[in-house]
Amino acid sequence: MSETGQKEHMAPGKAKPAGSRRRVILLIVIVLFLAGLAYVGYAYWIANLGYQTTDDAYLDGNAITIAPRISGAVVSLDVTDNQFVHKGDPIIHIDPRQYQIDLEQAEAQLATAKGQLAGFKYAAQVARKNFPAALAIAQAQLASANAALVKAEADYKRQMALPRRATTQQEVDTATSNWHQAQAQVRLAQAQVQEAEPVQEKIGQADAQVTQNTGEVAQAQARVDQAKLNLSFTVLRAPQDGWVTKRSVEVGNYLAAGQQIMSLVPKKIWVTANFKETQLTNMRPGQPVTITVDAYPNMKLEGHVDSIQRGTGAKFTAFPPENATGNFVKIVQRVPVKIDIDKGLDVEHAMPLGLSVYPRVKVK
Repeated sequence: MSETGQKEHMAPGKAKPAGSRRRVILLIVIVLFLAGLAYVGYAYWIANLGYQTTDDAYLDGNAITIAPRISGAVVSLDVTDNQFVHKGDPIIHIDPRQYQIDLEQAEAQLATAKGQLAGFKYAAQVARKNFPAALAIAQAQLASANAALVKAEADYKRQMALPRRATTQQEVDTATSNWHQAQAQVRLAQAQVQEAEPVQEKIGQADAQVTQNTGEVAQAQARVDQAKLNLSFTVLRAPQDGWVTKRSVEVGNYLAAGQQIMSLVPKKIWVTANFKETQLTNMRPGQPVTITVDAYPNMKLEGHVDSIQRGTGAKFTAFPPENATGNFVKIVQRVPVKIDIDKGLDVEHAMPLGLSVYPRVKVK
C-alpha cells in the first residue's frame, strides 16, 4: 500500500476522538453553567431566607388641610406652590375691616356695661346704709305719733270730763280733732314702718342688680375677646413646618369659613408597606428595614418596623367584604405595615408622598 493510501486509511480514525472531546467539553461547560445557576439561586435563596419584601409600598405622611376660620375676601397671598414655610409664617390675609368694626362695637358695649355695673355697685352700697336708716326713722316717727296720740287722748278725755260751764264747745271740738288726727298719724307711721321693715330684701334686690350686670359685663367681655380672635383669624398662619401643596386660592377670592384652600405636608414621612398576610408570621415592631426608592435608585434608606395595622386593607374599605353571605372565594389579604425611616434621607431630593418604594424587612 502506498504512503498516500495509508494516510487516507488513518484519517477517519483520528476524527472520532476529536469530536468526542468537543462533546465532553460542551457537556462540562453545561454542567458547570447549571451548577453556577444552582449556586446563584441557592445563594439568593439563602440571602433572602430571613427577609420579607413587597413592591406594594409607598411613602406616606400627614397632609394638613388649611382652611380659614372666618369668611372674607383675600387681600394678600403670601405663599406659592410647593413653597416651604415655617410654623407661624403668614399664608394669606383676609380683609380685616369688618372685623375691626366688630371689635370696636364690642369694646363700646363693654364700656357701657362696666359703667352700668359701677352705678349698680354704688346703689348697693347706698342701699346698705339708707334702708336701715329709713327703718329707724319710720320707727322713731311711730314712737312720736304714739306719744302725740297719748297726749291728744288725755286732752280729749279731760275736756269731756269737765262740766259744760267750765269749757267751751270750741275747746271740746279742738281736743276731739287733735285726738283723731293723732290716731291718723299713728296709722301713717305704722304703715311707714311696715314699708321700711324689709331691709334685707331691698339690699338683696340691689345686690341682685349688681350680679346681673356683672354677668352682662362678662358677656360683653366675651364678645370683645371673640372679636379680637376673629380679627386675628384674618391672618392665616402655618400650623407647622411643611411644604405648600394643592393651593386653590388667589387674591380677590371670597372664602367661606372652613373652605379648604391648600394642604401642608410636614417633614415627617414614613413608609406604608402592604404585606401579604402570609408574610407577617415572623414580622415584629423594631425589626430593621432597608428601603429602595424607585425615583432615586441610588438612594438607600434605613428604617425599622414601627407597627402593624390591626386590620387588613379590605376591612377598612367603604364596602368591606361580607364573607358570611353568598359564595366564598379565599383571597390572600394584605395588611398595612408602618415603617419609620431612620436615616438616608437627602434634603436635596424631593420626597413627595405616594412615591413607590421597595422595603426589605429582616425578620430573622
